Amino acid sequence: MEQFITFIKSIILIDDFDLELVLSRCKKKKVPKGKIILKKGQIANQYFFIVSGGVRFFYELNDQENTTWVTFKNEFFTEISSLNPQKPTRFTIEAIEDTELVVIDKKDMDFLYGHIASWEEFGRKIWEAMSVRMIDQILNFQTLSAEKRYLEFMNTPEILQKVPIKQLAAVLGITPNALSRIRKNIK
Repeated sequence: MEQFITFIKSIILIDDFDLELVLSRCKKKKVPKGKIILKKGQIANQYFFIVSGGVRFFYELNDQENTTWVTFKNEFFTEISSLNPQKPTRFTIEAIEDTELVVIDKKDMDFLYGHIASWEEFGRKIWEAMSVRMIDQILNFQTLSAEKRYLEFMNTPEILQKVPIKQLAAVLGITPNALSRIRKNIK
């Protein structure tokens, strides 16, 4: 949990008593590569922090998996479009490598929000940062060429090293062949 504690303290100031209360509501979970964390149609009921490894969000359309989001260690995530309205998710979340998670159930997160002011601040800051990332991704799709979007991903070498070409192409909104051409032109 040390990595999670360091992450929390990088976001907010929290006293030891409140931190212990937070940690008492957390569980560790190991997820092997390829295992589903949340399946389309289920209702999200947990928040996750990635200690190690990585996950992808994808949906299926016309018998094809379309990866929309990938995230790695030191990231906090959930399927927010399912969790807050408590509606079935449209996505599947899968471990793309052996992954270790810290898990907080929704009921525990709600309890922590209600009892620890600094934890409510933590949640606000996490979701503000996530919103900025999503807005940036949308703007990149609307304003950048596929090649420039790929160059943006080059700033995150972990994505290039760990995400298969087919999934990376889906995140970029292009075909694997188009991605291969872009990569060839850049080298």
